[in-house]
Amino acid sequence: MNLDNKNSLKSRSLYKAPLSKRQALKIVESSYLAAATALIWIALYYLPIGGAVFRLALPLPLALLQIRRGVKTGIEGVTICVMLLTVLMGPLRGPLVLFPYGLLSLWLGYCWEKGWNWWLSWSVGVSIGTMGFLVRVFVLSLLVGENLWVILTRAGAGLLEKGIDIFNLSFTPDMRQVQIVALCLIITQEIIYVLCLHALAYWIFPRLKSSIPEPPALLEKLISLESN
Repeated sequence: MNLDNKNSLKSRSLYKAPLSKRQALKIVESSYLAAATALIWIALYYLPIGGAVFRLALPLPLALLQIRRGVKTGIEGVTICVMLLTVLMGPLRGPLVLFPYGLLSLWLGYCWEKGWNWWLSWSVGVSIGTMGFLVRVFVLSLLVGENLWVILTRAGAGLLEKGIDIFNLSFTPDMRQVQIVALCLIITQEIIYVLCLHALAYWIFPRLKSSIPEPPALLEKLISLESN
């Protein structure tokens, strides 16, 4: 009987053990930054203005969480965000935040926490962004019942036609060439987008008592801002 009482008291004491300051901060930061990411995603999805600003802001809160609290907490933050958006927006629209924004936040946060070179985080980030964009186009095509890739192929065809007119070329592009140009447009967009994420994090995170590695010498003049 005494042994049972001791085990019971021990289990109660373990159950009532207070959280440490670090554990409490991890829970609070995970919740707030995941909620901030979810709000930005909802604003991007439903508001007709501010899309470019929202896209730039989306991966940064969870990347910041990973830099401050580690990989495990970063994964927890992404999971909380996806679960919250699944409840608010449904099982298809909610998890779309992963492609590419959630995956980008995990990759960039990991690279910045480890202090890896920008060329590595940038190049792999472009690949993640391109694949995520294609996944999002596919899922949204299923949702609206139309092939949204047609819009991209039209943009590629229009760009080819302008190039042909400017250089006075005498050939007619086929569908394969149009598809390649459309894919190149996506890759170019992601190159600029991921570089802008690096620049924003480099400017903002030190003010939040976090930091990312210094930019390469080739990009330093482009990225660095002199404070007045």
